[in-house]
Amino acid sequence: MAFIEKSPWIFHFDGSSCNGCDIEVLACLTPMYDVERFGVINTGNPKHSDIFLITGSINNQNKPVVEAIYNQMGDPKVVIAIGTCATSGHFFAECYNILGGVDTTIPVDVYIPGCAVRPEAIIDSVVQAMAILGEKRKKRKTNGGALPAEAGIKT
Repeated sequence: MAFIEKSPWIFHFDGSSCNGCDIEVLACLTPMYDVERFGVINTGNPKHSDIFLITGSINNQNKPVVEAIYNQMGDPKVVIAIGTCATSGHFFAECYNILGGVDTTIPVDVYIPGCAVRPEAIIDSVVQAMAILGEKRKKRKTNGGALPAEAGIKT
C-alpha cells in the first residue's frame, strides 16, 4: 500500500438499516479483523473523515442528514455503500418513504452488496476506497489543487 500518504479516517452512518451491516462494521474494529492495521482511524466527526461508510437505505427523513454529512467532509472524499439496502433499497425499496440506495442522494465510489455484508468484504472495500482516495488526491495535485470538477475533469 505504497499509495497511502496519510492514515484515512472513516465516518460511519446508519441510514435506515436493520443494523445487521452495522454490527459487521463494528466487527471490523475488533482484534479478530482489525481494520486499523491498514492505518484506518474511525472518527465520530465527518469534518475529519476521508471515507464515508453508510449502511441502510435513504428515506425522506435521513436524506438531509446524509447530504449534510457528505458536505461537511473535506475533499477529496470516498463514499462506500455497505449492504444491499445501501446499494438499492433492498427489502425496503417499495416502502412509501424509501427513496432507494445511497446513490439517490450522494455519489457512491464503492458498492458492497450483501445482507449482511461480511467484515472481510468491508475491509476489502476500505482498501479499495484508500486506493480511490489516493487517485483523487493525485488528480487534485496535478490540477494545481483544484477539485476535478473545477478543473473540468469528470470523476
